[in-house]
Amino acid sequence: MIIAIDGPAAAGKGTLAHRLAAHYGLPYLDTGLLYRLVGKTMAEQKLDLDNALVAGKIAATIDLARLTDPSLRGHDAGELASQVAIHPVVRDALMAFQRAFAARSGGAVLDGRDIGTAVVPRADVKIYVTASPEVRARRRTDELTAKGRAVEFERILSEIRRRDTRDAGRLAAPLAQAADAHLLDTTDMAIETAFRAAVDIVERVRAKSP
Repeated sequence: MIIAIDGPAAAGKGTLAHRLAAHYGLPYLDTGLLYRLVGKTMAEQKLDLDNALVAGKIAATIDLARLTDPSLRGHDAGELASQVAIHPVVRDALMAFQRAFAARSGGAVLDGRDIGTAVVPRADVKIYVTASPEVRARRRTDELTAKGRAVEFERILSEIRRRDTRDAGRLAAPLAQAADAHLLDTTDMAIETAFRAAVDIVERVRAKSP
């Protein structure tokens, strides 16, 4: 069983994908980490994030062992990821790895921006997780504050909206809900409620499968 989880930043898709993977005993891939690693590598080497050719070369040669680097899950790495993800050559370089992960025996859970639309369009279950920009900004602000970062809600909200526009407007596999994806709006949901709703979606799909 392949479960594809898509959605904008801070909607809760990563948490849900991780919990679904544990619940069903499936391997899990946060595909955003791949783009974060490309962006972070370029920033470390002081390379131009807008240079598609250079970004593509970095994406084709990144050290996947670095995916465990905790800094990749930080806010700054997320911004870098959004900047390099607009390049089709970067997405092409990372696509094979993502599809190979999804094709492993028994299935997998993958989350990102284009899993159900581009990476594995024939996934068994597709869930598009979203929430209002204000709620997502509040979640991200609270998360960063808990880590000791001094951040302003309005700045985070502005960044969220900018990133939404960038992700949805890119030419290569833009952020979008797949036509056959189940919408899960977590605006008014606690994580446990959202998780149960996600499990219900998966179980409904499994019940209809031959």
